[in-house]
Parts: sequence; C-alpha cells; structure tokens
Amino acid sequence: MRFLFCVIDSRTGTATSHEMEAIRAFNDRLRVGGHRVLAAGLAPPDQSTLIDNRGGAGIVRDEPLVDAPDYMSGLWIVDAPDRETALALAMEGSEACNRRIEVRSFLEG
Repeated sequence: MRFLFCVIDSRTGTATSHEMEAIRAFNDRLRVGGHRVLAAGLAPPDQSTLIDNRGGAGIVRDEPLVDAPDYMSGLWIVDAPDRETALALAMEGSEACNRRIEVRSFLEG
C-alpha cells in the first residue's frame, strides 16, 4: 500500500541542521527498509499557481488554494504493508523533522 506523508509547517525552509541530519537518517531508514518511494520539500504557498480549466475557463492565479497559517512544506510517499506500519513510520518521520505529519493512503484501483 502507498501512503502520502504531508509535512505540516508554518514556515518553509526553517529546519535546523540537527533536524536535517535526522531527516537524512530517516530517509536512509526508509530506503533500506524498502519503504521510500519519494521524499521532497515544497516551495512556500506564496509561490503557488492555481489553475482552473474546468469547462475551458483558462483561469491562472498566482495564489495558493487555501490561505492558512499551516501548510504542507514537504512530503514522503512510502510503501508499507499496512496502515499500522505506515503510522509507525510517520511517527518516526514526525520526530525526525520535528513537524506534524498528515498520513493519507492512496486510493487503490
């Protein structure tokens, strides 16, 4: 099963050197365990572009979907055999990056 771990933060690019070291170690653990699919940081919401071409509307806005104090500043996509394993990995990731993690499973189909 694949899961998305959304790293929740209020400021992008604020990780300390200790946090970055812990994140690298966590990434290594995911890789060695066969869980890591993708890991990435994201630009801040003020650098977002919102596209809406439903019905050919052709709307392009330089703004985030939601203007909120907290947002997704990074992500991991992981493979895990079950939800319990994914949640245990997310607990490790949260500790490593010192941020909250939202866990969402991918739809199967």
